[in-house]
Amino acid sequence: MEPLDTDMEDTMRKPRQATPGSRFNALLVLPSLGILLMLLFITAAVFQLDISGLVDPVMGLMTLFFIVLVVMLFWALAPRSN
Repeated sequence: MEPLDTDMEDTMRKPRQATPGSRFNALLVLPSLGILLMLLFITAAVFQLDISGLVDPVMGLMTLFFIVLVVMLFWALAPRSN
């Protein structure tokens, strides 16, 4: 019988190389929030819900999402440091 190889080898883990589009995957959050907003509007139209109290907060959220989109685009397009 052959002896078992029980020597433990310490291997150095190298960091994974990031793909060029990996930062752009974070931008997929914003369209999903937009889809949820559209579902809210469709539900309000179908079931005749009164969403007049939500108009100002929704406009504030849309402005905030636009600012977040611009910041995330600058972050995603920035050159990597490594």
